[in-house]
Amino acid sequence: MLHRMSKRSEIRILLIILAVFLAFYFVPLDHLRVRNALIEALSFAQDYARHHMVFGMLPAFLLAGAISTFVSKGALMKYLGAKARRSVSYAVASLSGAVLTVCSCTMLPIFAGVYSRGAGLGPAIAFLYAGPAINVMAILLTARVLGPRIGIARAAGAIGFSILIGLAMHLLFRREEHARTQEALAMPEPTHHHAVGQNLVFFAAMVGVLVFANWGRPAGIGGFVLAVHGAKWWLTAGSAAVLGFALVRWFGIALWRVLVVGGIVAVLSALLPDHHAIPFIAGMAGIAATARGGSEETRGWIDETWGLIKRILPLLLIGVLVSGLLLGRPGNEGLIPSSWIIRVVGGNSIVANTVAALAGSVMYFCTLIEVPIVQGLMGSGMGEGPALAFLLAGPAVSLPNILVLRSVIGGKKTAVYIVLVVATATAAGLAFGSAAG
Repeated sequence: MLHRMSKRSEIRILLIILAVFLAFYFVPLDHLRVRNALIEALSFAQDYARHHMVFGMLPAFLLAGAISTFVSKGALMKYLGAKARRSVSYAVASLSGAVLTVCSCTMLPIFAGVYSRGAGLGPAIAFLYAGPAINVMAILLTARVLGPRIGIARAAGAIGFSILIGLAMHLLFRREEHARTQEALAMPEPTHHHAVGQNLVFFAAMVGVLVFANWGRPAGIGGFVLAVHGAKWWLTAGSAAVLGFALVRWFGIALWRVLVVGGIVAVLSALLPDHHAIPFIAGMAGIAATARGGSEETRGWIDETWGLIKRILPLLLIGVLVSGLLLGRPGNEGLIPSSWIIRVVGGNSIVANTVAALAGSVMYFCTLIEVPIVQGLMGSGMGEGPALAFLLAGPAVSLPNILVLRSVIGGKKTAVYIVLVVATATAAGLAFGSAAG
């Protein structure tokens, strides 16, 4: 039996090598669209590395590692476990996800941390969907740019679907999840000696760093939102200072270590006022190095973080490259011409809504970018129903998201999740388009 499995594995490797070789051998580099698509793939990966990897993924990985290390399994099972009251678990999952207001890929390591800690599949999926879909800023921008009707429909659909899809996943896989939950309960609970309030401050500080560092400036919205955006780096620094205080006060990290990291970040920020990524990377690396040289539990935190990075990051980068190759960056084209999509998303047919939902589910764009994309598509003839379907499916799923999600929950569950997202978005688009017509 083992010999057969080994032989199949070797054949699979041989086929992969052969496919890669043939792809390089026969790729028509003299074709203009192919050249542009390759440039788009690399440009998209570069854009992702510069704008999403640094400010989004680095703090998200640290937060996910902390969830896996410090969150009490009993507390997580109480509120998000398979046996928790559904009214509580899905409310907590959807609200917790909405607070983060990040893109689908940034949610992945956090979702992996919550799920691996023992959260039920349904609440964990609701949490995964809610983060990018129930985005307060995106919904406000949608209402401002595309009209209040679409804004309200997007908000209602995102809230309802996060719960509906989570419940559907729970019911479809309840037997498998019951076995996983029992295994999680049987595992020994790590012993930590932190009060609830201390953990709340610790996690709130990390969430603050993640949220404020990624706070975008949406066009057309001013007042308080614009004022907050103007102070985003001060708010990020304040959250980091609270995190440093928590590490020193409750996690046994030496004060001088935190002060050295803070001093390096301050000097780099003063020397490079227009290059926020460099001091931010230095701060994240400093936190990791400081925690790794601290107590056993903080070393465990960084080990969990590194494990998630090794597991998720390579697949995420592959997904970004493939997404850029096929679809290009917003405003540019890959192998698939945008005119093909525009041609079939006019009106309010089942085909138009399904294509819009499918297109949204494979494209990757950072938070808020989907609004101007839809605005441009509507200007080219996209109907209101397909526009809503695109907005509901797009932020929740993407090609990079799909590849990573498969490694966390398996191919079968991932496929069902995608079908549910596309189906609910399509149904919502059809209903909204019919009401609008």
